[in-house]
Amino acid sequence: MGVHVHEHCLKMARREDGTPWWSAFPEPSSSPVKITWSEVARLLQDRDQSQPREFLLVDTRRTDCIGGTIQGSLNIPAHSFYLMRAMLYDLCKQAGIKRIVFYCGSSNGRGPRCAAWMQDYINSVSDGSGSDYESDSGCSVEMTTQVMVGGIRGWVKAYGGEMMEGYDEKTWEHPKPDEETR
Repeated sequence: MGVHVHEHCLKMARREDGTPWWSAFPEPSSSPVKITWSEVARLLQDRDQSQPREFLLVDTRRTDCIGGTIQGSLNIPAHSFYLMRAMLYDLCKQAGIKRIVFYCGSSNGRGPRCAAWMQDYINSVSDGSGSDYESDSGCSVEMTTQVMVGGIRGWVKAYGGEMMEGYDEKTWEHPKPDEETR
């Protein structure tokens, strides 16, 4: 049984010539490491508020970015992510971010694709030893990407509105299809 996809979702996910939006960009070669929503929750809960954050959450939803987002997430829609990955890398490098966790609606398409593109970029600028840059202390720091299994839908199933910003319970009562694999 296939997943029902609304016609407007298919239209938004395709370019005028009918090809998928991601076909304009290179196919990623990396395979993102998976992280569960419970591990992400633990990262948020165990974070020392007096220290800079060492991880970044990136929500890659675009027009379906409704109902809230996980606390502290940065929304960079997948459709524009490839062109922004160098800038995100530089910002993360300057902030001392070691881990970038991506998610989308269900983390079956956009989140993993963006995580892979980002890991490809990190690998391309790496010094070959697996470290991407030196921290202020002069120590080598590895930057890596992960994808949150189950996406925001899995998060809401597990936690409801906990640790979310802009949570709208009504949105999650009858969620619309996401643009995951389109």
